[in-house]
Parts: sequence; structure tokens; C-alpha cells
Amino acid sequence: MINKINQLSKSEFIKVFTNIFENASWIAEELYNQKPFDNFEELSSKILDIFETTTRDKQLKILNAHPDLANKTKISLLTPDSLKEQTSAGLDQCTEEEFSEFKKLNDTYKKFGFPFILAVKEKTKIEILNNFRKRISSDPEIEFDEAVKQVKQIASLRLKELNNKGL
Repeated sequence: MINKINQLSKSEFIKVFTNIFENASWIAEELYNQKPFDNFEELSSKILDIFETTTRDKQLKILNAHPDLANKTKISLLTPDSLKEQTSAGLDQCTEEEFSEFKKLNDTYKKFGFPFILAVKEKTKIEILNNFRKRISSDPEIEFDEAVKQVKQIASLRLKELNNKGL
């Protein structure tokens, strides 16, 4: 598969890798400029490194590109990856009480200046809500670091899925 990736045109490459980090075409473009890759692990390492070593402002923009969890009024605005991840966690099947709690938590969490971010794939609604309740009272710096960690986890899961399914 890596040979196929190395042969993609710039526009094809950017299309494939833009949503590894929620709508971050600049990361895909920077990754493109580091071709060719010896293997998928090298590609994965390099894209994660681009995010880790960028400025805090750019990291914050990526954090803010992530959608609120279980926001039924904005479900049509989700990227296909985010929709699939939230659906796999059952966030599209919340009760009215759960939707209400998610809305309250999402609104309260705005105090951090970015949305609550959690790699929800393979998690249940209860696990997600418990994590949300715990992190809502966190220190802003600790929470920023945790959000960055979660974005990297989401990106890693998306890369793994891309590698498993091929182009």
C-alpha cells in the first residue's frame, strides 16, 4: 500500500489524509512534502510528529475543528469519520436525558476554549459521559494536554483504519 500512497498526486494525497486530523489539509500537505515513505509506520509517525511539533495556536485550531459530542442539532455537519466514530459509540442513539446532559456538559466545557475531545471509538456512552464528568473540573493546562493526547489517539485510530482498508 505504501507504494500506492507514494504515487498519489498532491491533490489525491491531501484528499486521503486531510481528515486524519479534523479538516487539517495543511498537515496533509506538509506530510506530502515528506514523501516518499518506506512504510506506513513511518508515514504515521511523521503525521503525528507534524501535529505534536506545531505551534500551540495551530494545535488549538485543530482542537476547535472537532465537533461537540452527541450534538443532535449539528449531526449533519460532522465529517464522515466523526459521524462513524460517534455512531459506533452509540452517541446517535442517546435518550433525551442523555442528549440533555451532553448539551450541558458541552456548554460548560466551552470554558476551556475548545470542545471536549475523546477518542470515542470502542467506548460506550456511559464511559464517555463518565470521562466527560471527570474532565469538566480539570485544570485548563492539563485539559489542553489531554485534548492534544486524545486528538493524537483519534488520528492513530484513523490511520490504522486507513491502513487496514487500503486506499
